[in-house]
Amino acid sequence: MKTHFTKKEQVVILIVISIIVLVVGFKFLSKQIMTKNNKNDKDNELIIKTDNLEKEMETDNDIDRQEEQYEKDIKEDIIVHISGQVENPGIVELKSGERLMDAVELLGGLTGEADEDRINLAKKLQDEEKIYIPKIGEELEIEILDAVETSNSVDKDTEKGRDKIDINICTKEELNSLPGIGDVLSDRILEYREDNIFKTIEDIMNVSGVGDKKFEGLKDLIIIK
Repeated sequence: MKTHFTKKEQVVILIVISIIVLVVGFKFLSKQIMTKNNKNDKDNELIIKTDNLEKEMETDNDIDRQEEQYEKDIKEDIIVHISGQVENPGIVELKSGERLMDAVELLGGLTGEADEDRINLAKKLQDEEKIYIPKIGEELEIEILDAVETSNSVDKDTEKGRDKIDINICTKEELNSLPGIGDVLSDRILEYREDNIFKTIEDIMNVSGVGDKKFEGLKDLIIIK
């Protein structure tokens, strides 16, 4: 029985063993690399999905913020009409909560004949208001909305003797005959009335633009039958 290898055989055996070790090592290393690459791919895919989700959330938040800001801007913008003793009577755009003095300033200020004692420059304005600035000594023939705090020229006896308007059945012309009610506000009242019934005269304050002060000027002129 042969117990010794020749030198040549030993060299061949070493070469074969080396090849086997290299092959096994290469396979093991390849497997490790593939496992690592798969893990990296999954990690990258997760990162991409996370980034996309964050971008979508940021986009949604941006849209929400834009919509909120747009609604806020719409609510804050008001337009009023200032006439009488101001340097440049006309329409002026303001922010909600601004006062008569702000509108007057934008229109160049009061004239020298303006009767400041009969107006409230600190009054907060509402959308679609018309404010009349009287002249010193001027006697007003009509009640000028809420800007003129005294209405001594209104014929109270005539008001008491006139027929009250039923706001559930009245026409637009009848609404327009009421103090402080113009075309825009009368249209709002009619639109509100299409889906709602005024159960009390106070319900008219549910219509946008009819506040407490305006209701004070209307309550003796309207009824519910």
